[in-house]
Amino acid sequence: MAVSISVICFLIYLGVLFVLQKKGKSFNVRVIAGLFGGIIFGAILKTVADDAAVSESLRWISLVGTAYTKLLKMMVIPLIFVSIVCAIINQKSGKNLGKITALVLVILLSTAAISAVVGGVTAAAFGVSAEGLEIGEAESKKTSQLEEKAKEGLSIEDTIIDIIPSNPIYALTGQGSNATLSVVLFAAFLGIGVIGVRTYAPEQAEFFGKLMNSLNTLVVEVVMMIIMLTPFGIFSLMTKTIAGSDYTSILRLVTFVLASYTAIFIMFIIHGLILAVVGISPLTYFKKAMTTLVFAFTSRTSAGTLPLTIRTLTDEMGVDNGVSNLAGSLSTSIGQNGCAAIYPAMLVVMVAPAVGQQITPSFFILMVVIITFASIGIAGVGGGATFAGITVLSALGLPVGLAGLLVGIEPVIDMARTALNVSDGMVTGLVAAKLTNNIDMTVYNDKSLNLEKKPASAKGDS
Repeated sequence: MAVSISVICFLIYLGVLFVLQKKGKSFNVRVIAGLFGGIIFGAILKTVADDAAVSESLRWISLVGTAYTKLLKMMVIPLIFVSIVCAIINQKSGKNLGKITALVLVILLSTAAISAVVGGVTAAAFGVSAEGLEIGEAESKKTSQLEEKAKEGLSIEDTIIDIIPSNPIYALTGQGSNATLSVVLFAAFLGIGVIGVRTYAPEQAEFFGKLMNSLNTLVVEVVMMIIMLTPFGIFSLMTKTIAGSDYTSILRLVTFVLASYTAIFIMFIIHGLILAVVGISPLTYFKKAMTTLVFAFTSRTSAGTLPLTIRTLTDEMGVDNGVSNLAGSLSTSIGQNGCAAIYPAMLVVMVAPAVGQQITPSFFILMVVIITFASIGIAGVGGGATFAGITVLSALGLPVGLAGLLVGIEPVIDMARTALNVSDGMVTGLVAAKLTNNIDMTVYNDKSLNLEKKPASAKGDS
């Protein structure tokens, strides 16, 4: 009975969101309604139903959120491929592709290093420690599985080589640990190839260009259709997160949770300061990025958020389409501030004293360097932030088993970490675009724009 009532209530609230959409309420209003509705509904479900009823209810409730996330992921590879090809053949950011790529990589790794410092200092300030904490059976099992993956993991040089696809068609299906970066590389070569063909076969190059621009318009239109479902997806995802959280583990490690959110909040402030330094308004950024960050927060997937990230950068913030795709795509696998930098640094500071390792200045610097370079390719391997933590602990000669202490609170801190990861991608795109004159500041400063407007990229203006 409890299951039936909860599912009926869930469907009723989805109906409310649908009515808000029909009545012309703004997209942001509907997104916020979905977020807080999910929090409230999830808390009620967790309070009034037993564990069995909650589990059964979430099986049905999560259908909406899971379907929405998969729809977005479905469009990631097509969107990256056509957008980057079009950006190059349309002769905008393609002219400075090498310079922009290098700049994006430098910014991503630099912010990862800053995040590692912030994470380590914050963990030390809060006094987080692994001493006296015991690992449960489930956490120990998961840690053992991830430890085996860490031992089999690729070195940094192997990770770079792995980006070059042996079979580009295979990469276009989304397969492989670095499929996103492989598609970026293949699309870049294809676009540059078209420019070469123009010198001796302009008709063929023009035909291919028209075909890709038409495909780009179609892909963007499909992405827009999916994005309009965001309030419904957020409501379902938030309900699942709140109702399915392990509050006992959260209370047991509440200091680490508070320290994590503090470090993440500090990095958001630093993101704003970085934008201000290059002459971009941080307030405008956070206002326009809010919907994308909210979805990243609830979905806990940087890759799934990528279509929203690119759409926001391109059409809300005026960043050139090629720069948006490069920054967004690379940020899903390189230098993620939350999962691959803050979290491993906090984990090291938490574990090291428990095994007699003092956090000396030289050890801290070594930790930051290792985290920065280990962040390359981390997101492309199963295990996420926990895998990143285990990799860094192993590189520093610390026991990786204690990483299992935090498995129980993963969903709670992973939400904010993912939002920070996505923010890093957008900030990187904005900074790179500003420094290379690939941003329309009129669009960026236009407060009337919103995600429901027809995107400029849908017209083929890459």
